[in-house]
Amino acid sequence: MKAEQNELITRIGPGTACGALMRRYWQPVALVDEFDPVLDPRMGPRPLKAVRVLGQDLVLFRDEGGRWGLLDRDCPHRGADLAFGRLEEGGLRCPFHGWKFDAAGRCLETPAEPAGSRLCERVRQRSYPVQARSGILFAWLGDEGLAPPPLPGFDCFTAPGTHTFAFKGLWQCNWLQAFEVGIDPAHPSFLHRFLQDAPLEEIGDNPAGKQFRSASVGEWDGQRWPMTRIMREFCQPEISAEPTPWGLRLTALRPMTEALTHVRITQAIFPHTFVIPLSETLTITQVHVPVDDTHTYWYSLFTSFAGPVDKAAMREQRLQFISLPDYIPKAGRHNGWGFRPEEQRTRTYLGMGEEDINVHDQWAVESMGPIQDRTREHLGTSDKVIMANRRMLLQAIEAVQQGGPAPGVADAGLAAQMQGPDTVDGIAPAGEWAGWWRAQVQAKREGAPWTARPGATQALAP
Repeated sequence: MKAEQNELITRIGPGTACGALMRRYWQPVALVDEFDPVLDPRMGPRPLKAVRVLGQDLVLFRDEGGRWGLLDRDCPHRGADLAFGRLEEGGLRCPFHGWKFDAAGRCLETPAEPAGSRLCERVRQRSYPVQARSGILFAWLGDEGLAPPPLPGFDCFTAPGTHTFAFKGLWQCNWLQAFEVGIDPAHPSFLHRFLQDAPLEEIGDNPAGKQFRSASVGEWDGQRWPMTRIMREFCQPEISAEPTPWGLRLTALRPMTEALTHVRITQAIFPHTFVIPLSETLTITQVHVPVDDTHTYWYSLFTSFAGPVDKAAMREQRLQFISLPDYIPKAGRHNGWGFRPEEQRTRTYLGMGEEDINVHDQWAVESMGPIQDRTREHLGTSDKVIMANRRMLLQAIEAVQQGGPAPGVADAGLAAQMQGPDTVDGIAPAGEWAGWWRAQVQAKREGAPWTARPGATQALAP
């Protein structure tokens, strides 16, 4: 890749071409949990926090009526920091001169001005639409005058709150390398390889991050295989990518015998989200939100197609590895990401733990540097998905630069097609895998208690 192309697809701040594209999509700006006083006592008396997204400094708050406000962080009077504002009834007041703004950015008061002044009628702080969905606060940072598209009707948004759980973590790297690790079908055979297999009955549904310990759907000679064994023993997948309304459907086939093939279907939702199976009844939808050019928050949304999730337990499991209130991993470059040579020799391919495979991905993307230098890459056949996604990204940037629409979930006209998207991980009849995986997905949907709700997604997505 040419250096100028790498700059084009990685820089996302205001005024950049990729940033203009990104601002056509809803972006997570915080977890709803971040405003829970139990998790962050500061939120009890003052539910307000500074956030940085797409290189913009913003202030996010909830007023006494429960409305969410997201405003530019610098006061429009003389630029003081509204993150230190007084959160009062009706809105946020700048302590510098007392100017007050509501959640929509309207200036309500300019108390130092002469009686009868109408200055506040001519002042407005830029505000951004916010909506809470499945435990995540989403904001739309597009140009004023442009209407935001609806959030897609994906499973992670249509499932009830009892069946979803959201979490996040910060990586010290550019958004694109963070996203590319998740859509790479070849890397689990190496990066997440376990050198031994734990008994499946000891694993359960394993929501703590050990998804490659869980069993794949189906059997081989009457045995259920953990995915880690399949990834380890069949490390040369046949990879393909097919266009969908939201991006790409990714297929990785690992022939096991003449009669059986392991099938893993995942989804890439343009521009920075993927959906993968965690177990037979649990999926992960993960969004990679640029904080700025060199920092990225990943937001993971777990969706259960079986029973309700235990949010408290899932949160507690992850807090072993992530520090509140800023959701910063305890492992990182500062401590070698927890690397243990003896573990690498005897237990895992990487040597960075078995309990939380997020650190495996974290090492891969952070070790590339703050912004990966793609001019030094040597891509192979197994990187075809990476290449396909980069082509889509370059084409989308050009389309928006020329005044055209952004693709996928930014296109309101495609909203009706935004269902699913479906995933599977299982052992299938080799010649019938295409029909087999769809049947597995359909059975999973029919067995989910929430798909029978009025308005819930029931159709099998492309």
